[in-house]
Amino acid sequence: MVMFYGAYFSGVSRHSSSKKFSGAITSLHSEIKHLISQGLYDQALTLYAQHIHPFQLNTNTAFIVPSITKACAHSQSHQILAEQIHCNVIKNGFDPEFTVSNSLLSMYAKLSDTESAEKVFNEMPSRDTISWNSMINCYTQNGFLLKALKMFKEMYSQGLVAKPELVASCISTCVKSRNWRLGRGIHALFFLNERMEYSTFVATALVNFYWRFGDPDMAFRVFDTILEKNEVSWTAMISGSIENREYARAFDCIRAMQIENIKPNRVTLVSILPACAELHRRKEIHGYAVRHGYDSDALFSSALLHMYCECGGELQIARVIFNRCVEKEVVMWSSMIAGYSQSKDKAREAIKLFNEMQTHGTLPNSATILALISACTRMLSLPDGYGVHCYSMKSGLCTDLFVQNALINMYSKCGSLKDGERVFNEMSTRDCVSWSALISAYGLYGRAEEALKLFHGMQESGIKGDGVTYLAVLLTCNHGGLVDEGRMVFERAMKDVNVCLSREHYACYIDLLGRAGKLEDAYDVVCKMGEKRSPRIWTCLASAFRLYGRLDLAESAADILVGIEPENAANYTMLSMVYAESGNWRGVEEVRRYIKERKLNKNRSFSKI
Repeated sequence: MVMFYGAYFSGVSRHSSSKKFSGAITSLHSEIKHLISQGLYDQALTLYAQHIHPFQLNTNTAFIVPSITKACAHSQSHQILAEQIHCNVIKNGFDPEFTVSNSLLSMYAKLSDTESAEKVFNEMPSRDTISWNSMINCYTQNGFLLKALKMFKEMYSQGLVAKPELVASCISTCVKSRNWRLGRGIHALFFLNERMEYSTFVATALVNFYWRFGDPDMAFRVFDTILEKNEVSWTAMISGSIENREYARAFDCIRAMQIENIKPNRVTLVSILPACAELHRRKEIHGYAVRHGYDSDALFSSALLHMYCECGGELQIARVIFNRCVEKEVVMWSSMIAGYSQSKDKAREAIKLFNEMQTHGTLPNSATILALISACTRMLSLPDGYGVHCYSMKSGLCTDLFVQNALINMYSKCGSLKDGERVFNEMSTRDCVSWSALISAYGLYGRAEEALKLFHGMQESGIKGDGVTYLAVLLTCNHGGLVDEGRMVFERAMKDVNVCLSREHYACYIDLLGRAGKLEDAYDVVCKMGEKRSPRIWTCLASAFRLYGRLDLAESAADILVGIEPENAANYTMLSMVYAESGNWRGVEEVRRYIKERKLNKNRSFSKI
């Protein structure tokens, strides 16, 4: 066959009729297009390389270029062939043709060769809408979001009108790059330019844009303009509502969707699951999925399993879903193991399930290891922790930063600070969580000075602390009685614009000042807090006043506590002790009688020591 086609291309059989020549090329092209339509790109390129490529492209074979470049774009093993085709196109002067240049541009875009795509685009003598579309998509797919938006604006300034698909893509790019101004500007174009086609595709992208922008009212206004709403547009509304924690509104959307006879698809059902978990309507959506056959879908089953595992009290249903799945992927195994690891009573089941996972032949990932480390931490089982750590080292997963941070936390809580220190020292890279975990461990073991030294070392290394880091240091200072150091850390946290101080930070600092007898300082901090005052803060203040004999102030703080939490028996106990120490026995009797009448009980505490 090679010799047969070669005779035509090399000019050996020039006396043959042009119809016979054209028929041979057409036959080859049809076969190549058929292979491409079947997804057999390598076979199509092999056929081209054997029968056409050796004889170079010419005017009779140039029409094959779009098909061949399409095959090259989907085949990573023929990139050299793609470059050779490009050279032949330039050599024979075919590049000015729109179809040829656009096909080359699209090919380089799909091959993630942005530099070559830019070269093709810049050398085109003239460009049509497809050329601009391909170049913008190339930038978007390869992460050059600002370049993509800049080129979209340039395209519009050239008087070209983008297709709805490209407009929707650019709106999504505005979301990714957080370019809210340009996104709203694109929306305005549909009112200013009559040539812009406003489709359901574009409107759905705008709905998602305004949800991400934080303007739900505008998202609903855009949604109401969609004449033909489909499952994609409804899913965008549901997803946006859930992201803004408007779970009831998400359920209203899925009901309205069904009223309009639009059946939710798998993506819609997966999107609504967080709302089901929050509103305790898990079985409702589960039942709908079973009735409509979605329970056999692996992706939906995995998401449903994750929802039940996250809820904690529904592990039996989660296990039923898990057992019914024929093909269990690592995500399902990890979700089920993580579900068991959330409870101390079920943590041992997580270890057993992991052993079953190994028997099944499924390789774990870092999420699986994290769930196992969590189970070991729940059980306070150091031997199991050693086992998981060894397995992670053998499997190469111990180099994961999240796994290393979890190991530091696990070792510190299971009574082996030295192992936690060793993990920290062996880490090639550390983040804020790594430092915070070891600082908390030092605080837990009463090694306040080492914790402060580590905190200063963290700052010297250029890593900025977050709220968790500062809280860990404050707790350490509190346990060690380091008032001046705690004051310095708290003031630094207040000046740090990246840290938002919570009630826990204030409560810890107030408790530190109160224990040290700095009652006026503690009271000043409370007065400056404003609306952040919590029951725990008043408890710390009342305890400090009582400890240092300021019973009048302690009584006032305890009265405030009772007003904030009238159902908490501990507050009445605090008030009763203040009355007793001040000699107000009548007040003690009244408080005790009130506790009995209201049947209030203190929460019991247990110790393993």
